[in-house]
Amino acid sequence: MQHTPDLDHPRSRTALRSVRRLVSGYLGLSVLTLVAIVLLRGDAAAVNDAVWIRGTLVVVSAVVMFVCAVRAARGSRPAYRRMRIISAVMVLVIAVIIALPGTFPLWMKIEQGVCGLFLTGVVALLNGRHLRTLFADR
Repeated sequence: MQHTPDLDHPRSRTALRSVRRLVSGYLGLSVLTLVAIVLLRGDAAAVNDAVWIRGTLVVVSAVVMFVCAVRAARGSRPAYRRMRIISAVMVLVIAVIIALPGTFPLWMKIEQGVCGLFLTGVVALLNGRHLRTLFADR
């Protein structure tokens, strides 16, 4: 893979570092949430099947996004595109989860709201003019 000279621009480094930090926060919170799910597994009001499934899927998506963030910082356009898609989809799914009555307990909706804040920052940075231009097909 050819290293794009623009990756060394201070704005590029700052934006990609910010994306990595936000994705790291998303990953860290997701892992802590899965740990909480395991610890609360005996409480049917706090942990149901939907919580198990969602918690696991969020960790998987966070790991994929973290790997993509690292690769994008090295200049990978496919990783950048994957992050744009995954982050946008996850923000939409989080909005639905928060709006759905009854399926998820309040603690999970709050956690998902915080994840949504991390990912909204990621979406804003990835779709900003600088990174879109940086990763545009040439």
